[in-house]
Amino acid sequence: MIGKELNENIQAGTAHIEGPVSGRYVTTLTLDDELNNFRTPDKQLDALAGIADSVDGLLYILRSGQTVVGYVSFHAPDPYSRWSQHPKVLELGAIELSPKFRGKKLGIKLLQYAFSNPIMEERVAITTEYCWHWDLDNTGLDIWSYQKMLTRLFGSVGLKYTSTDDPDICEHVANVLMVRYGKNLSSDDVNLFESLLISGTRQYY
Repeated sequence: MIGKELNENIQAGTAHIEGPVSGRYVTTLTLDDELNNFRTPDKQLDALAGIADSVDGLLYILRSGQTVVGYVSFHAPDPYSRWSQHPKVLELGAIELSPKFRGKKLGIKLLQYAFSNPIMEERVAITTEYCWHWDLDNTGLDIWSYQKMLTRLFGSVGLKYTSTDDPDICEHVANVLMVRYGKNLSSDDVNLFESLLISGTRQYY
């Protein structure tokens, strides 16, 4: 396990960025009560442990004491999605930060730490952002301001807005697909992914 300390005084004390962490380690910690955007904290902690221990899973956490106050996870795309047709796609599953730790650019630092892993240069990293998962209530942002915040956040590590006709993305005009090509990918890797963006254009190599 690799750890990095953030020498910042933020309410509950010094925060630590760690990862990729194991599922066993995560289950020794507790999840901040306010990290409940996807499911209850106890169930989300179990879900994160499962991701951390999966074959293609990567989990990075922001820890204060024995409490996880933020995290970003990566995993293989859903086997039923078009993105699973590419062997090198790694999907950013979720990023969540406790409200009391926001406003200090910790989300950006967590992402930058995760993307410093050399494996990211061997992968097509994607994030599929669906507006029905966005924390509009706690942030006080409207849907377009939240979209702008996310694209700026993910843009800080090189993810770029990319057009697609994927039905899940197209279900709402605010939904976004963002993509980052690792610098060690071949042109065939890039071309194969680009052929998946619009249905009916897939190429075979």
